[in-house]
Amino acid sequence: MTKPLIKIDDLSLGFTARDGRQAPILRGVSLELRAGETLGIVGESGSGKSTVALAMMGYLKSGLSVFRGNAFFDGHDMFALPEKERARLRGSSIALIPQNAGQALTPTLKIGQQINEALRLHTELDASARAGRVIELLSRVRLPSPEDMALRYPHELSGGQQQRAAVAMALAGNAKALLLDEPTTGLDVTTQAHILEFLRHLAQEMGVAMIYVSHDLGVIARVADRVAVMYAGQLAEEGLTREVLRAPQHPYTRGLLASIPRLGEPGIPASMPGVPPAVGSELTTCAFADRCDQVRPECRQSVPALLEAPHGRVRCLFSNDPGQPRETTIRDPQIKDAPALTLDQVAISYSKIGWFDRLIGKKDPTPTVERATFGLKKGETLGLVGESGSGKSTILRAIAGLVGTKDGSVTLSDGESLAAPVNGRDRETLRRVQMIFQNADASLNPRQTIGEILAAPLRLYFGLKGDDARKRAEDLLEAVRLPARYLDRFPGQLSGGEKQRVGVARAFAANPEVTLCDEVTSALDVSVQAAALALLTRLQNENGSSYIFVSHDLAVVRAVSDRVAVLYQGRICEIGPSAQVYAPPYHPYTSTLMGAVLEPDPDTAPALLANDMTEKSPPAKGCPFQRRCPRHMGDVCDTEVPPARDLGTGHLIHCHMLPKQLVRSADTSVDQVSNEAAENAMA
Repeated sequence: MTKPLIKIDDLSLGFTARDGRQAPILRGVSLELRAGETLGIVGESGSGKSTVALAMMGYLKSGLSVFRGNAFFDGHDMFALPEKERARLRGSSIALIPQNAGQALTPTLKIGQQINEALRLHTELDASARAGRVIELLSRVRLPSPEDMALRYPHELSGGQQQRAAVAMALAGNAKALLLDEPTTGLDVTTQAHILEFLRHLAQEMGVAMIYVSHDLGVIARVADRVAVMYAGQLAEEGLTREVLRAPQHPYTRGLLASIPRLGEPGIPASMPGVPPAVGSELTTCAFADRCDQVRPECRQSVPALLEAPHGRVRCLFSNDPGQPRETTIRDPQIKDAPALTLDQVAISYSKIGWFDRLIGKKDPTPTVERATFGLKKGETLGLVGESGSGKSTILRAIAGLVGTKDGSVTLSDGESLAAPVNGRDRETLRRVQMIFQNADASLNPRQTIGEILAAPLRLYFGLKGDDARKRAEDLLEAVRLPARYLDRFPGQLSGGEKQRVGVARAFAANPEVTLCDEVTSALDVSVQAAALALLTRLQNENGSSYIFVSHDLAVVRAVSDRVAVLYQGRICEIGPSAQVYAPPYHPYTSTLMGAVLEPDPDTAPALLANDMTEKSPPAKGCPFQRRCPRHMGDVCDTEVPPARDLGTGHLIHCHMLPKQLVRSADTSVDQVSNEAAENAMA
């Protein structure tokens, strides 16, 4: 067997507490990685997965130090090397691809200039050779028209293209290993699937070793050869990905898998009870004992060792005990026939032409959103799904009054118009429509306590002050399962899941009729996500609120939605009851979205993906999906607006294909569809 390229041996690191005690973040972790191999590292927030990955580069965050153990890269003891030599290795032989490539790329420099700079620092190439190498790298990461891409600024690329540009920069120094820290978290399902397929080919073709940090077990199932499951700074389980995910031995791994929503299983998955031990706390028992459904007295007597198992290693005394399966919560919404919100032929446009262009007869650009028509009943949840740029969040922002509409109408249950922008709405209208934002960090004032944050809507909408406001704020925290003592904390003292719960509490402080949920679980790990979904459902049942739930995760939308609308380029392709939208026949676009969903099963078939391209604007005529459709039928798709095919019970599919053809399309293999698409293109 070849020597490991990366090896960490009994590594413990952490910080020194105020009382002088060593507070560990990693506790005796040992892992190996060979050239061409991909290791997935998974676990909840605070489990130590990013810390162990960065330690493989010899990198420690400020305030941390090594207590014992070593980290080796290509034979070099990373913590014993001089800082200058460590920095050289990081740039030339091992590279980091961060979670948000858009933030990692310099916005004022063109993509080609940034890659050229990496080449200048980490290679001996002259200027002429570097220019050629830039184009070669952009081609290698499969960016279209690499000469054109080199001249673009980061904001001119899609999220997936930015991520590929970041990979090209990482490869500039002929890296032997890539560290990927949640690189696809913010991407939609099809862009994510294309990126993962590319990374798989990269590892196979170039022999690059990859460490892939993620909370998404579906992603790990797709890319990783082996998986390490982290909990409380320890390895809970490690082994071949297929064996760990198909037959997990540790109850924590089983809990993570049970928390994941599945496309074919309606309802909200059960979340694990409790919370992990505090970072840096001393462990004298099994770290998972307080949350384990099969805990026994022996588990509390000492810290279990990492034992050899048939599939690898596991830290559990009773790994052969499968425990009790957690039950999925089936939603039972109290939906009323009365409408809560109605959109009728809504068009939204960000682009406007000037008076001179209008004078010479230039037409307005194609709207970002066009002909958006749907209703929302009281007590109902409508899911909006689609790729980035499909108009999901734009529609939410229009309802909230954050962007204006060009045409059409948005009205509440009593016919009140929501045409006015947010700063032109009266208090009662503002109260009736509330929004929960994707990024709780950006939407909570870091200088205010949680009590002050919750008091603001209570004072604005109900005039509550002092003790009355604090008592109501305590009730709101209790409703989202947070203790009253959190009222005196600041957002920076809360975890990501706790911040999101505060965001939910703030929205419900107004007692809204319609709540707009914009990617509220996209950055949460699976166990916190399951708890957040259960919370939203419980609050809906108790308050009778109506939700519009935006997400790029189709399995999450399946779990919480009564009806689903599928959008592409701001046009509704399909809308109907969830059970029908998630079963054949599908719109071809819905079918590609379904195929791109990553289940936590390494044996799932490859996804049938739409063409990997970015469209800057919707087509002026015809079907919005015409340029990427694997079932493209020719001129009719290019020139005519697709008719609405009514499949009954409010299930509409906007497509030129007949329902019979749509059913056949859903059952067609990847190769058959590829052949048929090629024949259609030649015709």
